[in-house]
Amino acid sequence: MTLTELKYIVAVARARHFGHAAEACFVAQPTLSVAIKKLEDELGVVLFERGGAEVSVTPLGAQIIAQAERVLEQTAAIKELAKQNKDPLAGPLRLGVIYTIGPYLLPPLVKQLIDTVPQMPLILQENFTVRLLELLRQGELDAAIMALPLPEHGMSMQMLYDEPFVVATPKGHPWAARKEVPAEDLKSETMLLLGNGHCFRDQVLEVCPEMARFSTPGNGMQRTFEGSSLETIRHMVASGIGLTVLPRASVPDMKDKNGMLSFVPFSAPAPSRRVVIVWRKSFTRRAAIEAICACVAACDLPGVDMLPLADAA
Repeated sequence: MTLTELKYIVAVARARHFGHAAEACFVAQPTLSVAIKKLEDELGVVLFERGGAEVSVTPLGAQIIAQAERVLEQTAAIKELAKQNKDPLAGPLRLGVIYTIGPYLLPPLVKQLIDTVPQMPLILQENFTVRLLELLRQGELDAAIMALPLPEHGMSMQMLYDEPFVVATPKGHPWAARKEVPAEDLKSETMLLLGNGHCFRDQVLEVCPEMARFSTPGNGMQRTFEGSSLETIRHMVASGIGLTVLPRASVPDMKDKNGMLSFVPFSAPAPSRRVVIVWRKSFTRRAAIEAICACVAACDLPGVDMLPLADAA
């Protein structure tokens, strides 16, 4: 049994496809398949049910793969301990960020890190919350910046900042002249939302639950359209299709008069989200996490309330 074989079975379990797993591991599919068959023969068990378009994991295989993930995580921890003995800030840090935070936080964050810890370049990945947590557990990411609430994860976590939401309307919309908008007023408008999988979508639905029931007659919500990204939705709003809710950091100037959108704050208490950084408890480069937190705190994000750094939960 080798670490490479364990890496292969974890990759197949994640991709549910031998070909895609081989691509992720940068090997030919026959190489991966032969290695997995060799491991199955050695253990005397079947890890995967082959056949059909998608590979499935056997019940015993799921237990073995979960143990393999822990072994790979501990192996990565050994390597990190060796690095930490030299300089915990030396070498790349693999950082994940959810889609609705990355475009607005990463530009100032990367600049701050280059200025303060140039010896620690970031390897960045944007993805959904569930996928980032999975990559953290597998040791493929060192840390991830996400928004609460999170599913149960069993990792260390540091609060970073609170970010209010704002309403975006087309230029000339009657709401553009308002000083603030009650959340309940959204149910009378055509709303644009992110698609399933985005945690920001769920947070917006908490602000106005009627959006989740737009297709039911008599609920008040005229209609809800879905987009793949906040920037796509922003352009749809500018074209006059409807309104949307945006995180405040995505709006550099609330009083901008030259664009195609107008932005209006919510009435108090304004809905918001809390942004956090999460990492495995076994991750040994604590100084690297502290450097990320300090650089986030130094970022000038519009309308955001930075939180004091405390001991990680």
